[in-house]
Amino acid sequence: MRQAIAASMARSKREIPHYYLGASIDMGPSLSWLREQNLSRPVAARLLPIALQLKAVALALRETPELNGFWVDGAFRPGSGTHVGVAISLRRGGLVAPAIHDVDKLSLGDVMQALSDVTVRARESRLRSSELSDPTITVTALGERGVETVFGVIHPPQVAMVGFGTTLDRPWAIDGMLGVRPVVMASLSADHRVSDGHRGARFLAALGDLLQHPETL
Repeated sequence: MRQAIAASMARSKREIPHYYLGASIDMGPSLSWLREQNLSRPVAARLLPIALQLKAVALALRETPELNGFWVDGAFRPGSGTHVGVAISLRRGGLVAPAIHDVDKLSLGDVMQALSDVTVRARESRLRSSELSDPTITVTALGERGVETVFGVIHPPQVAMVGFGTTLDRPWAIDGMLGVRPVVMASLSADHRVSDGHRGARFLAALGDLLQHPETL
């Protein structure tokens, strides 16, 4: 496992000219909406913030499709769908990033169910080969580990990775009034052969806007 990860990450840093961007996002609207929605859901079907974040990533890619795909034979090849790989740590060490297919077309409930399913099967070594080869972009979330910001290494031949840190209460101004809001740092690692900082910033802006309006996810 470590040898495979080492080979992939060494290739990534050797071949891919990374650039990195980060943006602070107010998660207040999303968390409030989640609390209200979960009141009417069975315990086993309740939504977690990661479901909203994955769906928001998938929808934000519609604004910047050049982040969703692969660098192959010296050129960008768009993904056939929006298949979001989710980095999952394994109990025996190492990690895998299986794909949840067509996340942009799934309901939040279906995203949550698919995430729970691949997490269990990843840790039981029951993933399908297509789930490991299909991701068109990868998301890593280390908030549960207390990490505030994560700038990931792109999984070749993909051209982008999105990271989410832990949600923390931060000073935040709204309409000129200072208060405290739950804020998450979202990061983007992207391939400069395919996109630039302007396009990456557009993606993060779209991501933040979607998480401000969770009812649209």
